[in-house]
Amino acid sequence: PRSVYNHERGTLHCDPKLIDIRYHSFIMILKEELLTCNNNLSAQRPDSLSVPAAEPRLWTTQRDGEVKLRMEESGLAAEPALTVNQMFVSTVERYGEYTALCWKEGDQQKSLKYKDYYQTCRIAAKSFLKLGLERYHGVGILGFNSVEWFVADIGAILAGGFAVGIYTTNSPEACQYVAENSKANIIVVENHKQLQKILQIEDQLPHLKAIVQYKDELKEKRPNLYTWAEFLELGRDEPDAPLDAIIASQKPNQCCSLIYTSGTTGQPKGVMLSHDNLTWTAYSTAKHVSLTAASQAQEVVVSYLPLSHIAAQMVDIWIAMKIGGVTYFAQPDALKGSLVDTLKEARPTAFMGVPRVWEKMQEKMKAVGAKSSTVRRKVAAWAKDVGLNSAPGSAPVSYHVAKKLVFKKVRKALGLDRCTKCYTGAAPITKDTLEFFLSLNIPLCELYGMSESSGPHTISRHDAFKLTSCGIELPGCKTKLHNKDEEGNGEICFWGRHVFMGYLNMPDKTEEALDAEGWLHSGDLGKQDENGFLFITGRIKELIITAGGENIPPVPIEDAVKEAVPLISNAMLVGDKRKFLSMLLTIKCQVNPDTGDPQDELTPEAVELCRQLGSKATRVSEISGGRDPAVNAAIQEGIKRVNEKSTSNAQRIQKWVVLDRDFSVGGGELGPTMKLKRPVVMKMYKEQIDNCYKDVASPATPDNPLPPK
Repeated sequence: PRSVYNHERGTLHCDPKLIDIRYHSFIMILKEELLTCNNNLSAQRPDSLSVPAAEPRLWTTQRDGEVKLRMEESGLAAEPALTVNQMFVSTVERYGEYTALCWKEGDQQKSLKYKDYYQTCRIAAKSFLKLGLERYHGVGILGFNSVEWFVADIGAILAGGFAVGIYTTNSPEACQYVAENSKANIIVVENHKQLQKILQIEDQLPHLKAIVQYKDELKEKRPNLYTWAEFLELGRDEPDAPLDAIIASQKPNQCCSLIYTSGTTGQPKGVMLSHDNLTWTAYSTAKHVSLTAASQAQEVVVSYLPLSHIAAQMVDIWIAMKIGGVTYFAQPDALKGSLVDTLKEARPTAFMGVPRVWEKMQEKMKAVGAKSSTVRRKVAAWAKDVGLNSAPGSAPVSYHVAKKLVFKKVRKALGLDRCTKCYTGAAPITKDTLEFFLSLNIPLCELYGMSESSGPHTISRHDAFKLTSCGIELPGCKTKLHNKDEEGNGEICFWGRHVFMGYLNMPDKTEEALDAEGWLHSGDLGKQDENGFLFITGRIKELIITAGGENIPPVPIEDAVKEAVPLISNAMLVGDKRKFLSMLLTIKCQVNPDTGDPQDELTPEAVELCRQLGSKATRVSEISGGRDPAVNAAIQEGIKRVNEKSTSNAQRIQKWVVLDRDFSVGGGELGPTMKLKRPVVMKMYKEQIDNCYKDVASPATPDNPLPPK
């Protein structure tokens, strides 16, 4: 044991560059057992064997590891590093009497001030400690956005654990993986439905000590199962000293939060984010987009996107905390229709929407527009033309008339009348949707980043805006394009204090993401113009490499088809290792307001479009599989127009198929932020894809197209 211990001790504490990477994973697994040897042998170990601690590296995969912060000598990257507690205390000192959180209970409006918010988080931290939360162990949080979600998240961090969001759409098996990987001691669930998932896997979670349910009454009493009120009572009268000691021992370069990737390829990876990742990114982002501090005017945001995703967490929790903003909680059915009601009540000053949210708003407005009188439609069309082709300073008369007649009414109807900053991110958005909102004087500022960059890396602003660009990088951050081609496209790489610590227990995956110099490789392709504006042109893993060896980014072609055929909801290009390209298409349909599942009935806009084409279809089932000749002809015509603009024959769509139902989160085709899960779709619709390539000797030509399936 002594020789093994000495080997472990030397490996752990020598210069990290000397560590043999082949032993790294093995050593990490043994670490806890070997630390026991440490305790047993410490009494007999001579002082002469002591080895000085190594300088932290830029990355670590160990839960108790520390990293070297990417500090600069000047600018925002030189700002002092803060822990979450230090940032929160600073906010309370300045804005303690200001409202922090707002929500509704029935018809009653509730709110919480910053000083009470912080004290509640401290009570939760003491409750977690009383339940046995160990240092660097997880607190899983499984539920819709709420005050309790925020308090559990921050309470876990203050108590020295990890805040671990779990997607509400996760299966019990997926919950088990995240809980076990994070060594969760406590799991906080929203309701009985989510509780059942955890109870199914409870015997597979050796680290689990307690479960807390924060909404609804418990349907059964069980050992170590608590209501939210019972949970807070555990810590309410506990002494402050143990918690204060833990808080005092925390460092900005230590992990405090785990964000699990959605696992579209392989098992999810636990993205380790440090205190500094969260606090510095919140500061830099707020500066970049000119958010106002509460002492001037409180910013208001609406919390409705999944908090297990970094985009929602950064905006709703950390940026709001940094500036003393108000976070207003939406209802759990927000994405099924109630979001606009919440927006009208909260009237946010800044609003972040994933592309599907903006697309749904666009579809709804088009449906309403289709029912309007001819005069109203003409006025709206004129105003949109003015909005798209004019700026307030360049067309004073027509612009201001349009603003008074149309734009202000549209903004008010959406609950965005106070909103000066509208953002879109987390998935690609079509140019059609961007132009639609720009025409209504609602420019959507795109942001780009990833979990591994604590959220944002680049963000568009009103004073730095180019259509289809994701804007310029945050102050204190750097961008590098790796392996650029002749057109200037290269892999987008990030540098800055927002770059993550590493993937928990995954050194190999971490070294794939971070190169030897510490640059984060995104896997996305892009280019920058002369002013530093970033344009995303594709994703390396999504590139279709045809049998002829041509590399084809699918998103631009998919967007072009959706623009050419407004009836199309989702489009996915297929053709990897194939002789030619095919495409899976879905039709715009209504969504079940309770489940979010796609229905057979077409949207009012889709019905109207069918009428214009000479089709009487009102259901997807009347169109899919080539059943409607008029719709088939329109789709073929639209694809022909897209093909005519292609840069090579290999980029032409030769066959296509309309599927029986639209893609959805529940169906598995879309991730929690509505991002297309291509590998999943390939498996689900393998038969339809294979049919496109059956009995085909060679690709069809545009003059002699193959009949659609």
